[in-house]
Amino acid sequence: MHAARPPQGSRVNATAPPAAAPLSRRIGGFERHLSWWVLACIIAGTALGYGLPGVFAALGGAEIAQVNLPVAGLIWLMIIPMLLKIDFGAMAQVRRHWRGIGVTVFINWAVKPFSMALLAWLFLRHVFAPYLPAAQIDSYVAGLILLAAAPCTAMVFVWSHLCDGDPEFTLTQVALNDAIMVFAFAPIVALLLGISSITVPWPTLLLSVGLYIVVPVLMAAALRRWLLARGGQPALQAVLAKLGPLSMAALLLTLVLLFGFQGRQIVAQPLIIAMLAVPILIQVYFNSGLSYLINRKLGVAHCVAGPSALIGASNFFELAVATAVGVFGVHSGAALATVVGVLVEVPVMLSVVRIVNRSKGWYEARG
Repeated sequence: MHAARPPQGSRVNATAPPAAAPLSRRIGGFERHLSWWVLACIIAGTALGYGLPGVFAALGGAEIAQVNLPVAGLIWLMIIPMLLKIDFGAMAQVRRHWRGIGVTVFINWAVKPFSMALLAWLFLRHVFAPYLPAAQIDSYVAGLILLAAAPCTAMVFVWSHLCDGDPEFTLTQVALNDAIMVFAFAPIVALLLGISSITVPWPTLLLSVGLYIVVPVLMAAALRRWLLARGGQPALQAVLAKLGPLSMAALLLTLVLLFGFQGRQIVAQPLIIAMLAVPILIQVYFNSGLSYLINRKLGVAHCVAGPSALIGASNFFELAVATAVGVFGVHSGAALATVVGVLVEVPVMLSVVRIVNRSKGWYEARG
């Protein structure tokens, strides 16, 4: 059987790259449907919390030094496998992508937390204030600030892959952001909470930073180094393959717990989730768009500008959830606000990926 010949007069470009697979085939099935899983956990948690308040009261009371033990254990199961993917040695490549990295750092640390604080003030203290429980408004604002103050760590690798981003840039940027987060997260959160007239419990905030940033980063870095020394990349990938499903399961179980703690409040006022989602949606599109435009203005390659925009918009919601629970409690509006970020993360970020991909011709036509 002979291979079919091309039509006469046509040319075959042997060097042309294969067409990119559609998003539906390039993202894993679980990640693609994560929002539906999150929604199912929200429904299950709310129903269980409403029907079994005593059980969730007991779980909520399992604390040591204001750290809820069930939630803390689940958060560690989420965070450490994600941090294990990060090679902090990649920060040596910062000079190679200095413009794209500079833009992302600017958006992540000088724009996003402050724009979210402004949006939270506008919508929660003014536009939606008559429809929200007055006693929880400060807590909702704090939750949104916590959500915006930590750049995404894990899912960014998925978003970067979907927009054909430069993997070295993505790795370098994530490693740099995690290093900055160790020192900058607590001061920025404290500053914005103070501006919002919310009392900052410094001991609890610093404890949360230590438990959910410093210790997991050190543990993940040490474990990664040990695995690479023992068996190289195959050993690391084998462990990541085993821990990945465990990390996602911990995320979903955490959502069941958190919505269980909030069950009766949500049943009483279900529109709270929609109102909390509004400033989150606006800040994602604002920050991703601003990052994308600044990169274009500076002449940054599209394969760097795409992940730069996505890193500039997405959030490390696992850290935000853990800190909200530690600082304000499992029953707080802050915990609920951070969990809403998980609900909107996947569909919103996939829409940003599509915008980045479809605008590539326009982006590269700058002249």
